[in-house]
Amino acid sequence: MKRARPLYPGHQQPRRPGALGYYDLRDAAVREAQARLAREAGIEAFCYWHYWFGGGRRILERPFAEVLDSGAPNFPFCLCWANESWVGIWHGAPGRMLIEQNYPGPADHAAHFAAVLPAFLDARYVRVDGKPVFLVYSPEKLPGAAAALAQWRAMAADAGLPGLYLIGMSTNVGAPCLAGFDAVMPFGPRDFLEGAAQKHVFVRLGRRFGSGRVFQALSELVGGLPWLPARYDYAELAREAFAKLPRDGRHLPCVLAGWDNTPRAGRRGIVLENFSPALLGACLEKAVAHVAGHAAEERLVFIKAWNEWAEGNYLEPDQEHGDARLAAVREVVLGASGELEAVDAGLRKGWDHQPAGLD
Repeated sequence: MKRARPLYPGHQQPRRPGALGYYDLRDAAVREAQARLAREAGIEAFCYWHYWFGGGRRILERPFAEVLDSGAPNFPFCLCWANESWVGIWHGAPGRMLIEQNYPGPADHAAHFAAVLPAFLDARYVRVDGKPVFLVYSPEKLPGAAAALAQWRAMAADAGLPGLYLIGMSTNVGAPCLAGFDAVMPFGPRDFLEGAAQKHVFVRLGRRFGSGRVFQALSELVGGLPWLPARYDYAELAREAFAKLPRDGRHLPCVLAGWDNTPRAGRRGIVLENFSPALLGACLEKAVAHVAGHAAEERLVFIKAWNEWAEGNYLEPDQEHGDARLAAVREVVLGASGELEAVDAGLRKGWDHQPAGLD
């Protein structure tokens, strides 16, 4: 993050942390401070990324393993299996494979379940009707998804659990791979950008001029510097995401806390512009309203993310907005208080410039 630089006028980089500073997640005191901030904002649980590349290969597991083993912080959690290959896009080489995601088969699924079972049995684990909540990042990439989920459910029963509450992350409504999941949740910015990318100026110009003239047109448009990050309006994408989210008891909302992954991807990155804590709060209000009709324990709303700083996607305090992101969350979840009147006014004002249909 310290090496990030602005790539165009008005680009807000680098992002600098606020109250927590530059920290190390191996420090138990940091994890306690994070849980305290989350609890004060009305956030009820953390969802930790969980990596299992097949054959028992794991990475970045130490912080959560210490949370599990130590019993601290005493703050609820669940897991999301990030079943995705790691490629070199993190350092500007998208074609280079770093760690490949593999699916060896039923024996590996059994080993995977055994590895996460201690978390499922922990008293802090988030449950729906007694069933541990477990998310799968890319259901469409899991071969034989229905059989794999059935195997896990059977193993959960053998372990004395009443079952599992499985959430697939996808906007592909009706896809066969989602049939075995209890709920479905879109995931930004991947799913937020599906429609918007088709309207991006690069794509429109390519369609209009064809590949032979597109780069000349881009150069004329941006003054000879065509290789800039793709830029979209945060509120417009959020509005489209909510419009596409099916209104039933199965689909859960995911609120995106901004996005700018240029510290990792450079000029290949994506930036959501005009983000503000006020708009974050307005989106969260809509998300809470979306699940109001769900069964009581299935009123789940996810915010992405707590601390993905290199993607400009975080709730933790920073030097630009202070703790205004967390204050906006607290406003929606816990209700108004005198100190949050300014945030409340911002929530109402934040949508004023948007097209009809947001409210």
